[in-house]
Amino acid sequence: MTRAPLAKFDITRPEIERVVARFYAGVRAHPVLGPVFAAHVTDWPPHEAKIARFWANAILGERCYDGNPMVKHMQAGNVRPGMFEPWLKLFDATLEAELSPEQAASWSALAHRIGRSLRAGVVDRDTLPGGIPKLR
Repeated sequence: MTRAPLAKFDITRPEIERVVARFYAGVRAHPVLGPVFAAHVTDWPPHEAKIARFWANAILGERCYDGNPMVKHMQAGNVRPGMFEPWLKLFDATLEAELSPEQAASWSALAHRIGRSLRAGVVDRDTLPGGIPKLR
């Protein structure tokens, strides 16, 4: 596999799409994540295509995604602190099942960084240290 000039690691667009499809199949069956996503996603193929574009942008340097994940997750209104751990656990399991160990480790590190940023922007902005809710 030859790395694209802007790619963070060696992976192809079809591999990204395969991971995204398998991950969201797992999300739909997940007891915690499934209902959260079901409240917002009614047509899965376009959602999966959009998320594949997000990852192609983040990993391959393709300029094919124009969304704002932070705003989208803030607007969802049902994203809670305890959801990030099962999301990342399911994502890591999907990466390990679908990719080489090197690819899985590289993508996982990126996903965990993005997850920390999302959590900070979506959930942690409303809490003080120790998880105490901000009242103002």
